Amino acid sequence: MNLPFPDARIMVFAKAPVAGAVKTRLIPVLGAQRAAALHATLARHCIATAVEARLCPVELWCSPDMKHPFFAQCSKDYGVTLREQQGNDLGARMAHAFDTVLQQSPYAVIIGTDCPALTAQDLRTALHTLWDGFDAVIGPAEDGGYVLLGLRKAAPLLFEDITWGSCEVLALTRERLKRLQWRWHELAPRRDVDRPEDLEEPQIQRLLFISQ
Repeated sequence: MNLPFPDARIMVFAKAPVAGAVKTRLIPVLGAQRAAALHATLARHCIATAVEARLCPVELWCSPDMKHPFFAQCSKDYGVTLREQQGNDLGARMAHAFDTVLQQSPYAVIIGTDCPALTAQDLRTALHTLWDGFDAVIGPAEDGGYVLLGLRKAAPLLFEDITWGSCEVLALTRERLKRLQWRWHELAPRRDVDRPEDLEEPQIQRLLFISQ
């Protein structure tokens, strides 16, 4: 298969769908088991979006390790390479992933599994932006975080001393990109699925039905 960005990588960051450990803010509404099932459905949706875009190789970066059978099933179903996240918090784990992948690839993109609104065109635009020479690309989240980050260079500054999951993540990342004097591009904002009110979206209602 000819891929338009064969040397790049899309890294999907995913947690194992363990009841009580994922989608914790949705547990009061859905219960622990159903929240975990929704998490698994969201993860599969995002992996499928990345793979079916046919842009570059896709890696599934697993947390807390690669032992959960969900990851092996995803590797079998989608043909993704499994990698293990390493680090004490999300920032350290993303920094490690970029540092590892950018030693072999000229640019890479990380996405999470909370944003089913992220499209193949978003991924294509992100990779093309990096191919075109931009240092970074961000996919803003409506809640003040981001759903996608692409880099040409590893930079620990982008990941240190940040309260992940807070509404300040995007603003802090922009400020640090300015400090690095990097040129970056931003995609259209997307809504991720973290809070009970996010469940009202029609797309999420469909995914909830699938996860039952």
